[in-house]
Amino acid sequence: MRVAIYPGSFDPIHNGHTDIAMRAASLFDKLIVAIYAVPQKSLLFQIEERVALARAILESCSNIEVMPYTGLTVDLARRCGAQTLVRGLRVISDFEREYQMALMNQQLSSSVETICLMTRYEYAFVSASLVKEVFEAGGDVSGMVHPLALRALHARRQPAGCGRSAASDEL
Repeated sequence: MRVAIYPGSFDPIHNGHTDIAMRAASLFDKLIVAIYAVPQKSLLFQIEERVALARAILESCSNIEVMPYTGLTVDLARRCGAQTLVRGLRVISDFEREYQMALMNQQLSSSVETICLMTRYEYAFVSASLVKEVFEAGGDVSGMVHPLALRALHARRQPAGCGRSAASDEL
């Protein structure tokens, strides 16, 4: 059985992530979308929320499994019997980082290969960080995320004036 892992923080999962997952699922018998619990970045959603969103959005694909993880991705690959890590490339600067990670993973486990899928043109500018930034500034991200992810973002949005006291409004 050909098993691959598509790791990431998916905070939030966006249409570029979904596209890569669906395309990768067509190449493997099983694709594990592995959501890293504690990445070194600022998170909007807790791990349980990110996993639940990804499961709901990707449920139509029967050979995709979504799971949280911690630790090294190559260790997860060994535990799950995966031979391949799947990564998405949007822009040239992604290549440099992915190349370094692929070489490090190869050093840690020579039995795990990395493949990179090029993003579709319409998703080349989409990143989870930009989705969050645009959304928080009041921009429309509905074309960048699944309706379930958009609903989750709206649920996170703080009402106008939240965190400010009446006294500070008068100043």
